[in-house]
Amino acid sequence: MSETFKISKSKQEWQAELTPEQYHVTREHGTERPWSHIYNAEKRDGVYHCSNCGQALFAADTKYESGSGWPSFFAPISQDAVGESVDRSFFSVRTEVHCANCGAHLGHVFPDGPAPTGQRYCMNGVALDFEPKE
Repeated sequence: MSETFKISKSKQEWQAELTPEQYHVTREHGTERPWSHIYNAEKRDGVYHCSNCGQALFAADTKYESGSGWPSFFAPISQDAVGESVDRSFFSVRTEVHCANCGAHLGHVFPDGPAPTGQRYCMNGVALDFEPKE
C-alpha cells in the first residue's frame, strides 16, 4: 500500500495507542480468529468506526450474518470511508480493505454478498469500534 493517509503515525506511536491484537491486525495485516469477536453477534443499531482513528466506516443496517465468523457488511458508510488494495498473501489474490483515513487494515471484500451490492466486507472486529444509536 503506497497511499498517503490523513493520519500517519510511527510504529511506536501506534503500538502505544493500540492493544497488541489491534496492532497486529490493523498495522501488520493480521487476522483475528473467526467467531472470536463480540461484534460478530452484535445486533444493535449504530455505527462502526475505525478502532485506530475513529472514522465512521459501516452503518449497522448494512451488517448481516455471512456465516464467515467475522462481522460482515454489504457496503461501507460512504465511498470515501474505506480504500482497497490487492493482497497477494497466502498464495491467493484478494481485495484488502483499509481505513481511508489512517490506512488501518480492516479485512477483505468478496463478491459473494447479498443485494443490493453483492459485496461481503468481511472485517476484523478488533479493527472496529461500535457506537450504538441512542
